[in-house]
Amino acid sequence: MKLIFNYFFRGLLFVFPIFVTIYIIVVFVNWADHTLHTLLFSWLSIQIPGLGIVSAFFLIVFLGFAVTWAISKPVFTYFEKLMARTPLVKIIYTAFKDFTEAFVGEKKKFNQPVLVTLVDGVDRIGFITEHDLSLLNIENRVAVYCPHSYNFSGNLFLVESNRVTSLDVNPADAMKFVVSAGITQIES
Repeated sequence: MKLIFNYFFRGLLFVFPIFVTIYIIVVFVNWADHTLHTLLFSWLSIQIPGLGIVSAFFLIVFLGFAVTWAISKPVFTYFEKLMARTPLVKIIYTAFKDFTEAFVGEKKKFNQPVLVTLVDGVDRIGFITEHDLSLLNIENRVAVYCPHSYNFSGNLFLVESNRVTSLDVNPADAMKFVVSAGITQIES
């Protein structure tokens, strides 16, 4: 009986991550497809699976093209400034814009993995997000973001530069290592 449970748990360890990943993707794609289909094609009398997702993809590609096109750039710049000045909207918009740009785009912030010594013998892996803190009237420190494991959150530490050691690791591998609580192996 113990052997059967052992095989069951090994099978579960194999199946569970695959199932959860596929389930989350299917739920998200179905939700996005339904929502976008309802918004864009409610006038259609038939439901075409995937039309919402395909439409969203092409709409985003078109917007990406339009944002970089010289003629439409002032319109998008004006829209961004309007969003950044509107009360309440400003807080949400700028936070998500900065967060998105931290991962993709020209202003990537999580590209310098470091080891931070918090106290003697206790270190954390983090990412330098800002070298210059003079806007906050803070000198000789850097901003280091340390993500939490199995979560989309983290802590920002303002650390003396001498307590930070650069890691010669791919930033994506360092992030996977931290988020997985050190379980994911870093490829060399």
